[in-house]
Amino acid sequence: MRVIGTVGLAGSGKGEFAAVAESLDIPVVTMGDVIRAECRNRGLDPAEHHGEIAQALREENGPAAIAEESLPHIEEALAEADTVLVDGIRSGVEVDAFEERFGEAFVLVSVEAPFELREQRIGERGRDKVDGDGEGLAARDERELGFGLGEAMERADITIENTGTLEEFRTQVREVLQ
Repeated sequence: MRVIGTVGLAGSGKGEFAAVAESLDIPVVTMGDVIRAECRNRGLDPAEHHGEIAQALREENGPAAIAEESLPHIEEALAEADTVLVDGIRSGVEVDAFEERFGEAFVLVSVEAPFELREQRIGERGRDKVDGDGEGLAARDERELGFGLGEAMERADITIENTGTLEEFRTQVREVLQ
C-alpha cells in the first residue's frame, strides 16, 4: 500500500501529475471534490465559491476537515489498488492527518514552479480568473499559503521543479509513481 499526496501552488502542475497517475491506472482522490460537493450542498456555484467554502469548512470543522472527509474515499480506492494519489493537500495539518492514518505508506510530493510560469499556465487554461497583472493568482497564493500550504510544501519527501517541458515533467512524475 502506498498513498502519494501532492502539494503545490496553483498552476504548478498538480493536475497534470494526477493525469499521469490516471494514465497509469492509479486512482486519484481530489480533495477539492469535497469542497465542490459542499458548495453544491449549500446551493453555491463551486467555480465562484470554492475558496470561501474551503475556508468555511476549516473554520467550522477544524483545519483538517477536508483531509478527514477525504479519508473514506482514499480507503475505498485502496481496497482496489496498491497506490492512490491524493491531489490538493493544502496544509501541514492535512499532512499530519494522512501521516497519522497511513504512516510510512504516505509520501508527500511538492510540485513547484515560479510565479510567472504558473501565471502563464493558468492564463492558457482559460478556466481560472486571473487579472492581467497577476493579482488574481497572487491573492489565491496568499489565501492558500494562509491555510499552511508553505509548511506542507516544506515537509515534502520529494520536490519536483516543474520548469521544463511537459514531457520532462511527465517523465519525472512517472518515476515517482513507479
